[in-house]
Parts: sequence; structure tokens; C-alpha cells
Amino acid sequence: MKTIVPLLQHVPLFQALSEEDLLALAPLFKERKVKKGDILFLEGDAGDELFLIKSGVVKIYRLDESKEIILALFRDGDFFGEMALISAGLTRSATAESMEACILFVLSRSAFTQFMEKSPKLCLKLLETTMERLRQANEQIYDLTFLGVRSRIMKTIIRLSDQHGIASPNGLLINVKLTHQQLANMVGTVRESVTKVLQELLDDDYIQIDKKMITLKNVEAIKAEIR
Repeated sequence: MKTIVPLLQHVPLFQALSEEDLLALAPLFKERKVKKGDILFLEGDAGDELFLIKSGVVKIYRLDESKEIILALFRDGDFFGEMALISAGLTRSATAESMEACILFVLSRSAFTQFMEKSPKLCLKLLETTMERLRQANEQIYDLTFLGVRSRIMKTIIRLSDQHGIASPNGLLINVKLTHQQLANMVGTVRESVTKVLQELLDDDYIQIDKKMITLKNVEAIKAEIR
């Protein structure tokens, strides 16, 4: 499993570890391949694994009266399920589903516990990471409560560009394919509202859309309109 070490070196949770520590940690991961649409875990399941994505995209969501609410998207180099490493007996607070075929590395809590006891740096980093994701969740709750639909949509594509953006000749490309319905599920609105706002942003030449991928052509102009 030495091949996983370069991937671990780019994951914020493990960047504080030495190469020697990473070489000791790498064999604890098990590779798992999943198809598009596979459920990795369900809300309410017992949680005892952390997932690291080598390739592919995973969405994290909850169901509210059969309506899907997407909480986060994760892709190559991202990890999720870290709460399972902190405390035994916790249940999953959301469902994880692959949006395309994925190669994952999975770390069980039982395999990780002994290693974590020897690495105070890793314990601290795990706590910092968990607190940062809690802060992001609180910000999303604030947005859903106080921002209008147009602002929520614009703030969501800004956030996606921060998380998944890559430079392109036309601007900042969100490197994840998203349908209008999936965006609607992220901002708590209906698909028609997303379609309307995206068309307005296209008309203003703020964005470009090609094959379900959004490019932000004028990030500052979009940020200026969020209120």
C-alpha cells in the first residue's frame, strides 16, 4: 500500500505526519471499488470507517420527507466519515452515495485507534478538521435561513468553486458535473428556480455551462451580488 502515501501527503488530515508515520499508516487502509449509484452507508447506520477518495465523486445527503438535501460533495483526495474515528458507537448523520464509479481507501476505527494513540499530532488535526466542517455546516444553515434563493445559488457555486475549482482558459471551472436538480437539492429550492438563476448568470456573462460543468467567468461580480 505504499502507493497510497503520496495521496495521504495531500490530505489535510494527515499532512502533519512524517513519511515514516504515513508508511506505517498506509497498510491500515483497504481499497474498495464502487459503481455509480452505490450506497456507501445510510443515515442511522453504525459508523466505524473513514473513507478516502482516490478517484470519483461522492455526495453526502439527508432525506427530508423523501426530498433529498445534499450536504456536501467530495472527490479525488477528499475524505469523509471522520466522525467514526473519534468515538465508538456513533451512527451516521447522513447517507453517502457515489455519483460515479469510485476507487476508495477505507480505514476502520479498530485499525486506526492504536495508531492514533501514538500520534498526538493526528488527534489534534482530526479535531481541527471536525471543527472546521462543523463551522461550514453552521454557515450552510445560516444561508438556508437568511439568504434568498438567488443568493443561496450564487453562494453555493462560489463554495463549489473554492472546493473543486480548477483554472481554465475561460475562468474557474467547477470540476464536478451537476444537474439543475442536484444544485436545487444543495440550496433547498426547486429545479425551476436554479434554472432561472443560472440563465440570468449566463445572460450576464458571469458563468459558462458546458456538459453540466459550470465555469465562473467573473467570481468577484457574483460575490458582489450575494446579499
